[in-house]
Amino acid sequence: MIKDKLYIIPKLEEIDKYMKLVEEYNLHFEYNDFFIPDVIDDNELVEEIIAEYHNISNLPENNTLHGAFLDVAIFSSDNKIRAISEYRIRQSIDVASKIGAKAMVMHTNYIPNFQDDNYENCWVERNAKFIKKLLRDYPDINVYMENMFDMTPDLLLRLAEKLKNYDNFGICLDYAHASVFGNGKLKASEWMEKLAPYIKHIHINDNDLIKDRHLPLGQGSIDYVEFAKLYEKYCNEATVLIEVSGIDKVRESLDYLKEKEII
Repeated sequence: MIKDKLYIIPKLEEIDKYMKLVEEYNLHFEYNDFFIPDVIDDNELVEEIIAEYHNISNLPENNTLHGAFLDVAIFSSDNKIRAISEYRIRQSIDVASKIGAKAMVMHTNYIPNFQDDNYENCWVERNAKFIKKLLRDYPDINVYMENMFDMTPDLLLRLAEKLKNYDNFGICLDYAHASVFGNGKLKASEWMEKLAPYIKHIHINDNDLIKDRHLPLGQGSIDYVEFAKLYEKYCNEATVLIEVSGIDKVRESLDYLKEKEII
């Protein structure tokens, strides 16, 4: 059973409702307030949001933060694109440090259909070089790399093996992404098996196996009873985010997990 490791995405405008769920299910937060460029560039707004969270009574501990990912390509061969991408990630981890998050999530973001050896090797080497610096600069914060459009876990696995000596690096397996974008290549279960030694965090939501729809659990075609069995077998220490937006979808997902005796 997945217990005491569940995360949800809070919304400040309805924080009282989210805090009730936190107390009911012993949940944690993954902050999604800061990945939009216009937000993270507004220092005053960022400080206001952080202050609002810090003023919440009984705010859960060991929270995570989703970092910037829109158009971020720290593996780019264009120096200027690489520079702004690295800047966005450093902005994100700075916010994670200020808000007291234990980890920051970033995306792979490479183009899977561009099957060129040099492109793939650059993705691995440039990510590894930059993330090593990040891990040394922020030893108290975990960096989780999340699969996005990836059709296989191969490059993510290569990166994880290069960073295996850093305790604060891990993979964020987005099980729904693997179910959609990896469909027809590998089953999501095979992703979990391959990446198991490095998985520290997992994102779950539901979809129709065609588009990344972020449906409540139980409203799509992903078998989360099977997921729960795989979780217990391969990575039962990993934290798990129910990555749906809105209090109703969160509660519906929690009800589903409870009904299926997964929590």
